[in-house]
Amino acid sequence: MSAGAGAGTDFTPLQSRAWPLATELLLLLAAGALHALSFAPPVAAGWLQAACVALLAWRVAGTRLPGHAAALGGAFSVAWLGGGVWWLFISMHRYGGMPAWLAALAVLLLCGFLSLYLAAAMAAWVRWRPASGWGAAALFAALWLLAELARGVLFTGFPWVAAGYAHVDGALAGLAPWLGVYGIGAWSAFVAAFVATAVERPGRERIGAGVAALALWWLPAALPLDFTAASGTLSVALLQGNVPQDEKFEPARQPEALAWTVGELLAARADLVIAPETAIPVLPAQLPEGFWQGLRGAFADGERAALVGIPLGDAASGYTNSAIGLSRAAADGPRGFYRYDKHHLVPFGEFIPPGFRWFVDLMNMPLGDFNRGPLAAPAFAVQGQRVAPNICYEDLFGEELAARFVDPLGAPTVLANLSNIAWFGESVAIAQHLQISRLRALELQRPMVRATNTGATVIIDHRGVVTHALAPHSRGVLRGPVQGRSGLTPFAAWAGHLGLWPLGLAALAGLLAAVLARRRQERVETAP
Repeated sequence: MSAGAGAGTDFTPLQSRAWPLATELLLLLAAGALHALSFAPPVAAGWLQAACVALLAWRVAGTRLPGHAAALGGAFSVAWLGGGVWWLFISMHRYGGMPAWLAALAVLLLCGFLSLYLAAAMAAWVRWRPASGWGAAALFAALWLLAELARGVLFTGFPWVAAGYAHVDGALAGLAPWLGVYGIGAWSAFVAAFVATAVERPGRERIGAGVAALALWWLPAALPLDFTAASGTLSVALLQGNVPQDEKFEPARQPEALAWTVGELLAARADLVIAPETAIPVLPAQLPEGFWQGLRGAFADGERAALVGIPLGDAASGYTNSAIGLSRAAADGPRGFYRYDKHHLVPFGEFIPPGFRWFVDLMNMPLGDFNRGPLAAPAFAVQGQRVAPNICYEDLFGEELAARFVDPLGAPTVLANLSNIAWFGESVAIAQHLQISRLRALELQRPMVRATNTGATVIIDHRGVVTHALAPHSRGVLRGPVQGRSGLTPFAAWAGHLGLWPLGLAALAGLLAAVLARRRQERVETAP
């Protein structure tokens, strides 16, 4: 034991903390499931997210065995991800026709694979944990950050329910324009681990650690937040068609939904009217004769503009999941309309990973391999504002949206998300996706307008506050003003140029420092 053990700073496992492995695994499964509830109303709470992570850190700190720590971290993560993305089962079984047992197994295997990152992080923490409480907490945060970055980046990334999304309304939200969602998650992990490793300290030290943890928790609330300025106001009309997913691509059902969408597009009295992802579910060439030309012509005169989700392309050049912008200015361009092609595609939904064609063939879903659009696509000009579309899943990737801010003169003043998550039924996915969009607004300090098929169709201001909302799972049009913003947050500045590399390198540097320090300590302890 190190010389600091008497002061309570050495976290050698105590016999009193040794529990049966089965008991610990059940506890961590329960903690992970509770953790999953912290990412969407009505339970959404940053303190709950941190408390669950503190419980994980406390139990992992009680073992010297990396394999034991990996099992605890894996159990926590499987329950966390399973509780967060269980609704994938709906898309595969209800709408894809996959047998229930196979759909459930597919979700479980996905969660198990993605949990390997946190399992490895917990094993590394046990192996390299420094003796001091501050050092142990810093290494825990670095490893947590590496695990979340791996999940959010590797194999195109799946960062749904990343830890930071639980803090949209809490004190740690102040970190969003500085460090982004992963920085928030790492800060929360640091505080949680600091509290967990303070449990075994003597009374006075425990009280002091509690005071320090509270200070660390509330510190981000004091950070400067005003990095942008108002740049004008648009009136918007956001369409929510509420088309059931099993009817969306049925030829007999399409005319009624299409008629409603086009009728509202033409009737809306707003500077910008937006229809959601694949609001027009067929290619322009498949529309009735004169339909495409008439829709474009309706916005070629006057001051109104429209942004509409539609697939584009052909068999020769390939297909894209796109949004078209219609306005008088766009009509004068080379295409006659503005075009945005989705860049970040969904595995199995919009492209088929190599070797998985058999899996897709098990589902009765209109899937295919789409082409990717450019990363930093130009914005759609509307009434002096620059509206930057993103389609559905793309707003999970703040670093990719930040790439559009590299040129300050062309940086978006408004973000627009066009989504269709009817694939997931009346599940918590809608509320979770809203939290994600709110955090993007905080990171970039831009308003986010969301036009969705089944929800959440909302207007979010630059501080992440929902100012106008339409009830989910209903047909309607949401109208309201949105204030554009100019200027760059620190996150937009560094992530736009460097992506997530600064966070990854910082985490790796922390891990390397801990490894070197632990090896020096081991050499001293084993010296004759």
